[in-house]
Amino acid sequence: MNERSLPASPNWYCSRCSDVNSNGLLGFGANTVIYLVDVSASSCKITGELTGHRDLVSGFSFCQHPEQSHFCVSASTNGTVHFWDSSNKTLMREQAAHQNPVSAVHWSPADKNLVVSGDEKGVVVCHWFHTGDTASFFPEPRTIFCLSCSPHSWKSVAVGYKDGMIVLIDVSKKGEVMQRLRGHDNEIHSVAWCPVTGEDAFGSRAEDGDGADGVPTEGETGCFLASGSKDQTVRIWSTAKGKGVMTLKLPFLKRRGSAVDPGVKERIWLNVLWPKGRPTQLISSCFSGELVMWDLASTGKQRWSLFGSSSEGQNHNRIVFNMSSVQLQDGKELLISTSMDRDIKCWDLESLGCCWTLPTLGGHVYTLTFSPVGVACLALGVGDNMIRVWNTLSSQNQYDIRSFWQGIKSKVTALAWHPRKEGWLSFGTDDGKVGIYDVFSNKPPQISSSYHRKTVYTLAWGPAVLPMSLGAEGKASYSLYSCSGEGVILQHDPSKLSRAAADIDKLIRDTNSIQHKLSPHTDLSWKPDGKAVAIGNEDGSIDVYQPPHLKLLCSIQQHHKIINTLRWHPDHSSAPELHALLASGSSNAIVFVHDLRSVLENPPEEPAVLTESYRRLSGHTAKITGMSWSPHHSGRLVTVSYDGTAQVWDVLEEAAISNYRGHNGYLLCVDWSPVDPDGIWTGGRDFTVHEWKVSKQEFTKPPKGKKKVMMQEKRARSKQQKKKSKNGSGGATAPNMNGDSVVGVTMTTEKELSEDEEEVRSTQNQEVTTANFETQKNSIPAAKSKEKPDLLVLKKKKARSMLPLSTSMDHRPREELLQDVLTLASVRHPGGAAPPAGCVPGQGDHLHLGLFHDRPALYRMFQAEEDAHIEAGHYDSVVYLRLWTGDLEGALQLATERGELNDHLLSIAPMAGFEVWRRTVEAFVKQLCLQEQYLKAASHLLSVNKPYQAVALLESNKLYREAIALVLARLPADEVVLKNLYTSWAAVLERDGHLSAAAKCYLAAGCGFDAAKVVSRKNDVPSLRTAASLARISGEEALAQSLALRCARDLAAAHDWVGAQDVLGSQPGLLVHRIHLCVAELLAALLDSSEVFPLAPGASSHPWASPGQRSTLFLDRVTDVWEEEFGVGADSADVLLQDLRRVESPTPSTSIPLRQVLLYCSVHLTRALLSWLVDDGQQLLEELWRAASWLRDEGHFCVSAEFCRLLFPDGDIRVFSRRHSKTLHPTTEASSAAASSLQAMVSYHRLYRFWWRDSAGRQDVQNGLPSEQPEDQLENPDSEELDFDVSVLLSEPHAISQAAHRSVKEIQDQLAAMVLQHNRVLGSQLDSGIQQDQSPLSDGPSGADAEQRSENQETFLSLSTKMSKYQKELSDLPESIKMFPRPDVVECCLVLLHLSRSSSSVSDVLQEEAKEMLRKHGSSRSVLKAMRRLCS
Repeated sequence: MNERSLPASPNWYCSRCSDVNSNGLLGFGANTVIYLVDVSASSCKITGELTGHRDLVSGFSFCQHPEQSHFCVSASTNGTVHFWDSSNKTLMREQAAHQNPVSAVHWSPADKNLVVSGDEKGVVVCHWFHTGDTASFFPEPRTIFCLSCSPHSWKSVAVGYKDGMIVLIDVSKKGEVMQRLRGHDNEIHSVAWCPVTGEDAFGSRAEDGDGADGVPTEGETGCFLASGSKDQTVRIWSTAKGKGVMTLKLPFLKRRGSAVDPGVKERIWLNVLWPKGRPTQLISSCFSGELVMWDLASTGKQRWSLFGSSSEGQNHNRIVFNMSSVQLQDGKELLISTSMDRDIKCWDLESLGCCWTLPTLGGHVYTLTFSPVGVACLALGVGDNMIRVWNTLSSQNQYDIRSFWQGIKSKVTALAWHPRKEGWLSFGTDDGKVGIYDVFSNKPPQISSSYHRKTVYTLAWGPAVLPMSLGAEGKASYSLYSCSGEGVILQHDPSKLSRAAADIDKLIRDTNSIQHKLSPHTDLSWKPDGKAVAIGNEDGSIDVYQPPHLKLLCSIQQHHKIINTLRWHPDHSSAPELHALLASGSSNAIVFVHDLRSVLENPPEEPAVLTESYRRLSGHTAKITGMSWSPHHSGRLVTVSYDGTAQVWDVLEEAAISNYRGHNGYLLCVDWSPVDPDGIWTGGRDFTVHEWKVSKQEFTKPPKGKKKVMMQEKRARSKQQKKKSKNGSGGATAPNMNGDSVVGVTMTTEKELSEDEEEVRSTQNQEVTTANFETQKNSIPAAKSKEKPDLLVLKKKKARSMLPLSTSMDHRPREELLQDVLTLASVRHPGGAAPPAGCVPGQGDHLHLGLFHDRPALYRMFQAEEDAHIEAGHYDSVVYLRLWTGDLEGALQLATERGELNDHLLSIAPMAGFEVWRRTVEAFVKQLCLQEQYLKAASHLLSVNKPYQAVALLESNKLYREAIALVLARLPADEVVLKNLYTSWAAVLERDGHLSAAAKCYLAAGCGFDAAKVVSRKNDVPSLRTAASLARISGEEALAQSLALRCARDLAAAHDWVGAQDVLGSQPGLLVHRIHLCVAELLAALLDSSEVFPLAPGASSHPWASPGQRSTLFLDRVTDVWEEEFGVGADSADVLLQDLRRVESPTPSTSIPLRQVLLYCSVHLTRALLSWLVDDGQQLLEELWRAASWLRDEGHFCVSAEFCRLLFPDGDIRVFSRRHSKTLHPTTEASSAAASSLQAMVSYHRLYRFWWRDSAGRQDVQNGLPSEQPEDQLENPDSEELDFDVSVLLSEPHAISQAAHRSVKEIQDQLAAMVLQHNRVLGSQLDSGIQQDQSPLSDGPSGADAEQRSENQETFLSLSTKMSKYQKELSDLPESIKMFPRPDVVECCLVLLHLSRSSSSVSDVLQEEAKEMLRKHGSSRSVLKAMRRLCS
């Protein structure tokens, strides 16, 4: 389905996660998908994907037998093993034989039906492909890292473990261990068997220190085995002797122009591969991504050759995880390698040179964009902290990609090319950084000094606005604008990024005198000519500003959820009337296109509020994330969504053209190819970028209900993750799908937190443990002992002694204790006996005597005890000892330094003085903050009279409720901090969805406008009604009226007319909208009584809206209700008409529901009635025509016919009222044209009604109306004459116009068919080009081909000439014919001729006139056929 694509990066730290079959098909596991790549010596092509795993792919292997080379097997960390058919990309079988993550899998080269897998707990499972049977073994209680089946015997399998052990098992004997190979002292990353049997390929003796357990297998000659380990050695083993015969130490290769990294040896993955047919050559990876070819038969000092040594930059630059080799049919031997640098490389084993490189992506593709200056230069922003720049038109390398990573330390979420300077690429990151790269230089990027606090979502280049636009007159000045997650748009000066960026909100507030809080911004888009900028907001509104002062031109109130993307229609190669189209996408899955031409060409004095869209594109089932206009077509748009599809639209026709479903997961970005009108590029959360053709897609619309399916899969993944975490850590190295940030082994996954939040990365470090039988056996009694409580544990724990040294000296032998008594007596009574030499009570060996002597001796003993406590880390005991000695300040200082202050110490701190107590309280507050006890910390700040600091502490830790209570209780009522607290808390509540609580906060802060806006965000009827009342009470009259109108429109759409009038009646100044809904209610009631328009279930209506007398004209009934219920008469009609003219009505479209159509129609009908009251006949006729044309253009024939009958029951539009003798007489050309068109529309419906009455008896009914009529209307058609003037339907100028339009449509269809046929012929010629070149008779085109080509060319030219002719005829027609069309003249002629055959009501003159019209303008085949039948 796609032309080219960049796949996801192969998973890391897997022993075998990629493999290639004998046909040159490469498969590798990336995330949960297996990608298939067709490889050759010159290029590669991604041919498909194998999807079905629910967790990370940890192993992959092809069947190497020729008849089954299309079969493959894969394993996952959830313990499942899948069997696939790569030819048709289908899952053949899924087996869940493992209970733990599978760490290795291999399809036996010796038996086409045997597959062996091993998991992280040491279980080995044999899967028999042809029968589906499995057999499990447990050879060793160790963690399996890798395994490999012998190519010579299906019985032998080599298993490598985490602790460095290699075990050879016999699967035919239930996994019996044949050999244990010891020599490595760290993880075994890879094992590989020698491709030939026997051990005489090269001679060597067994090395000292390498040992084995077991005996050689009888009847076997043995085979060499190679192993690579984390201990940086490659060992060659003799399986017959069970000994190591050779050890190869990896060479440390210093890269040219780079210093030696001392830590690079710690991060290593040593993969080994023994190529087929090369028993003396072994390939291994090295420290920094190099590949080494070892010559095992060489006796020299250097036994290795380096891959890619012929030129710089061919090698990988990070460690290599997997290698696989294949010999193609042309005899070339290729090596495929995957690495941590996210490159897949193909090598020629003869020259050791790199053939090609396939870049891959290690994160979500958040953004992609083509350069407007560099032809087909595509920039990608990826979640692996890198930018890719792809020359998509490179003829030498179809994946000519450069990566940029300097200065980027997080996900790249936004990109934008400079519109004029080639190579200037701005970028924004997840950590809020904004910078500019010059992609054609090697310099590091320029980084803006102004950082965003959250993720940068949008970047845009546009003309500078104030204050940066000052001094830029006379030259083209561009600024860089960035929009981020905190809702702020910053303007950066690209020439001086070190200068602080400007927040444009200040300019918007100052220019437009805005006092209320601006809604957070979520996206912006500059019009290509720089004359306007559209800014999307979090509340779903879109504001359009005019630079350089950013004057607000209009506000679009169409979306009700956060705006995700905005795009202006391009200016080049499109009609001028399309330049003002703005497409917008939000989280409500609907794309709206707005026509802002009138606003941009004639800027209003006051900002306009637009509530209706130009076009409405619905079909996606999840939120819209990106869009792009076609630079090659007019009005063609592509959108991407969270439903996982990309949709191409014809905006002008509101039609879906093509739907692409090649991605797995959400789509995040899209751009149209600047060089290929049929090419589109998309990227998403599946770590891939796809190029695809619009014309080659199978589907035209997005799938239904895909969002629900994806949510179910998401829940299933979440349950599996929880189950996995409960199992505990341990086992083999988890495969890493995206990258590592530390030296150890990590597993990184990216997942969605919520629908409206960006993806975040979570890293789980899993420590690997070793299991053995002794540990498990010893743990069983321990587990059982926990069932009964231990009586010793229940005893009270003895408190730690404050004087442990002196206490321990009182527990010496009895003789020493007795000697202490004598020593103390000699010290206390110096005259009786001399104390021992050097005896100092409280010090040294007589430390404990300090307790029985004087205070100095006690202090000496305390000092020794303090030293012991400090050495043991018992600082609390030291504090209490200092308190006992009276050193209160020292005790507090020590507790402060150690962070061990408590309430008791704080209570006695005042004894040391006020300053000491104050410092202690402040230190205790800091300690409590570190312990997250913020309320207690704030209370202690109040004790030292610091209420402002206490409030700030609570606010900074989001304890707004407590902070507000504290301000109200302790601070003055007019404190500014109180309002700031209310607004901050309101913002948090609003973001969390607690709208009612947020509204109360805004009200408390005196922000009634913001309170009403917050309540209305729910956008349901109760919320809008409450918000309108709230705005009216707060004095925000304009907002109150706007919200009341929104609520009333929703109620009216549900036919709750009583509720809608109540809402409007509660707001002053909405009388004109009340009479509009009155007209709509009366019209709906009459149409419902005519059974052409059913009311909604549960509809409520007023008593004055009952059908009543059918003889009363609609105008008379409306004026009666207006005067009785609303007090509206001729004296107030002029003012109401001026107010109603400001109400906008959208352009008719077939996608608008009939209920909305009636509301729009009633707007024009209300204007017409008011115009009649003020005696404005011209406006009356034009508005009546617009009201009738709404129903006609929407295709509601029955409703339109009944509408015309209600307004003009006599069929004469001049008679508008029976109570007033005044008739309508047009006075201007426009009103005359409108009157004629309206009369033609009424006569058209009367003509059909006459026809149906004529055909009622014969049941010959067409156009969808019922065939049965009331009995009073069934008259004799032979005696009835046409009671209206039919000549108005036979207008010659309108017939010419309609015929020209039909001819233009036919020519367009012929041209489209011709172009399609030409493309098919050209494609078939290209497919057979090689055969034609080799044919000796294909020197030139044949005469028949040349003649056919000439004939096609003449036909194309003649059609183009006809097209120009008809377009000129249409342009020469009077404007009145274009503005006020009439019913199809040819159709009316055919109806008249049909009536003339069954009735005498059609005169001969009319018949001749109709026939003459058909001869002139009825050129289509169907019309000619009908005319021949009717005229015969």
